Amino acid sequence: MAKHWWKILAVVLLLYVIIGGFLIKVPSIGNNQQAARSIFFHLPMWMSMYTLFSISVVNSIWYLSTNDLRRDIRASSAASVGVLFGVMGFLTGMLWSTYTWGGTIVNDPKQMTTAIALAIYMAYLVLRLSFTDLDKRARVSAIFNVFAFALLIPLTYIIPRMVESLHPGSASSPGFSSQDTAGTIKMVLWPAFIGWTLLGIWIYTLRNRYKRLELKNILHG
Repeated sequence: MAKHWWKILAVVLLLYVIIGGFLIKVPSIGNNQQAARSIFFHLPMWMSMYTLFSISVVNSIWYLSTNDLRRDIRASSAASVGVLFGVMGFLTGMLWSTYTWGGTIVNDPKQMTTAIALAIYMAYLVLRLSFTDLDKRARVSAIFNVFAFALLIPLTYIIPRMVESLHPGSASSPGFSSQDTAGTIKMVLWPAFIGWTLLGIWIYTLRNRYKRLELKNILHG
């Protein structure tokens, strides 16, 4: 039980986030109204995505220095779960934009650059499927993963904050934190960051365990 404390914490925090996210009173910010509640799901999923992609690239670099296929398995497992959370973050953002901007996909730099970043990581996963040789697949995908991560932060964070955008937190549109004077959003948002990130790591550990068993069967089967 002691070693599973973080899983219990993830469940407790997510229950708190889901219940509190729908029940707490959110401040009226522009034309967001009740759609502002999506922030409890949208932003934390990006945080989980960043964490998983960071785990992935660290293991890719580790593989390139050791040629340990277990590191390749960890890198690909983290990347695949990171893509899952990235897609969920993108979908929750689309839902929010439907009610706030009047369209699911609009001419917003943040949406476009994020879609490009996710497409790059999807290409990484597809690239892995094109190799049958384990060592060659691991080496090529590790190099690709390093370049994908190098583009991730500029595409999803730096560039959108430098240009005019409808998206909160851009150069021309302030974020929610300055208008959350009572701190009600932060009461749910910060636990949401931790809860969704722990859930992402939990799924990653399960997928990594499965992939390692699969690799063991290939090598020794």
